[in-house]
Amino acid sequence: MKKNILVALFGILSLCSNAQKYSKEVLEKIKETEHNLATWVQIEGTTNWSLEERMKFYKAKGVSIAVIKNYKVEWAKAYGWADSAEKRPATVQTLFQAASNSKSLNSLAVLKLMEEGKLKLDTDINVYLKSWQFPYDSLSKGEKIIIANLLNHTGGLSTAGFPGYSKKDTLPSLLQILNGKRPANSPPVKSLFEPGLKFQYSGGGVEISQLMIQDITGLPYAEYMQKNILQPLGMNQSFFTQPPPAEKAKQMASGYYGDGKQVPEKYKIYPEMAAAGLWTNPSDLAKYVIETQLSLQGKSNKIISKAATKLRLTPFIDSAATLGVFVTNRSGVKYFMHGGGNEGFVSQYVGSLENGNGVVVMINNNNSGLLDEIINSVAITYRWPNFYQPAIKKEIKINADSLETFTGIYKAGNTTFEMVKKDGALWMNLGGTLYKTHFTDDINFFIYESIRIYFKFLYTKDHRVGGFSINEKGIAKKLEIKK
Repeated sequence: MKKNILVALFGILSLCSNAQKYSKEVLEKIKETEHNLATWVQIEGTTNWSLEERMKFYKAKGVSIAVIKNYKVEWAKAYGWADSAEKRPATVQTLFQAASNSKSLNSLAVLKLMEEGKLKLDTDINVYLKSWQFPYDSLSKGEKIIIANLLNHTGGLSTAGFPGYSKKDTLPSLLQILNGKRPANSPPVKSLFEPGLKFQYSGGGVEISQLMIQDITGLPYAEYMQKNILQPLGMNQSFFTQPPPAEKAKQMASGYYGDGKQVPEKYKIYPEMAAAGLWTNPSDLAKYVIETQLSLQGKSNKIISKAATKLRLTPFIDSAATLGVFVTNRSGVKYFMHGGGNEGFVSQYVGSLENGNGVVVMINNNNSGLLDEIINSVAITYRWPNFYQPAIKKEIKINADSLETFTGIYKAGNTTFEMVKKDGALWMNLGGTLYKTHFTDDINFFIYESIRIYFKFLYTKDHRVGGFSINEKGIAKKLEIKK
């Protein structure tokens, strides 16, 4: 009875949050997508999951999806709650924090200024910075950081991400963020090694480009982005303004942790707008994806030209990192994408470089596993060429009594794992969430939610379990080995 009630509630929330009317064919595609969630590995003889099952597993409060076909949003649908305490359902209009997906929109602004002749991508960043200068030191080895380095994380710069601020905090200025001065809660943005040497993810570097846009245009960043990027794209519900405008409160989702608890004060504030500040929804963000695809085909230039879009999607130094985007080659078929995670929110978009396929998924929960499973389901349902290529595994049954030898506490660096036996299986307790292990032989196992990670139990010379390897590169040692 309880399960039937949950199923009914799930259906009611889905229906009331999606007013669009779709053809029978599209409705069948939606249903197929909702029942085809899959991870990076498939076990022989098993079926894929439903969205309802995986939302329950991940304790995800709300999910919003927009699917792109032939350069158009074919359908958009939201599930669950924007705020469970307020009993406010998620709708396709509900706004989520886009987190690092902000970087993709930011790169559009930089390329736009390039085409207007206001900057050059291969020029020292200090040429365009007026209100602050990057403090070069010996670690840069005399090499200058160019603008392209900022966009694709090859500047050798620090500060990967930002923790955000509560509504009670005094927000720092952009200069305080870059200098790491109070009330900023992040370290200063500085050199870690020579620029142009290799990829090193740096939200701090993207924040330098935020200041550059302000210095060049003379406009506050959020205002410039609203007028010159969001509005031309038709992203009319989206904004970069931090703190968010009060009138948007009822449209905004509240963030949740992996255990289902709400983020204090509903969400964090990110004055680091270029790196993490965008609020949007999948339908709006899909407009950016579609514009990128059409621009690459020479069929639209709302922001930048075909040549600039091609440059923006071309890897620079790193094989996957382009200018504000990442490109992946799936056996000859290329897709562009970006993902993001702020406290209580995760999201990701994917678009094909040809044929106009894509998807945007946004979730008000900080576990990204569900994102991948939904995207895989869309790829399966719409038969995206070469996108979903799972590893096929055959699982073996381990004697329940034998599982006892694997239980215990393991540690790798600062990460603690607990192996526990439950319901005749071995589970990994990581951060309070239980993940079921699947054995392919007596010592090798994998976990659905750990993408492309293989585990192998290791034995001591006296044949006791001493730990397990992680992709044969790291080792989690057992803290107490039973004799």
